[in-house]
Amino acid sequence: MKRYMIERDIPGIGEFSVTELCGAARASNQALATIGPNIQWVHSYVAGEKTFCVYLAKSDDEIRKHADISGIPVSKITEVSQIIDPLTANN
Repeated sequence: MKRYMIERDIPGIGEFSVTELCGAARASNQALATIGPNIQWVHSYVAGEKTFCVYLAKSDDEIRKHADISGIPVSKITEVSQIIDPLTANN
């Protein structure tokens, strides 16, 4: 599977309560269960009016299908080609 960064514009997300975030996560998990094994949610970052979500998926079509089923909008999908971190400097 490929790794993707999904940018979502969600007005007010930075002010969502824990209960509201739980509801969004539940909707995402239900959509993932419906779609099957070709997509996996790794984690998401909430920042201001956006979320940045990391997914593993067979294709970006699976991510769009997840958005349609979950009702969680997608603003931009970017395939991640490389991952670097502090240990990259040691290579």
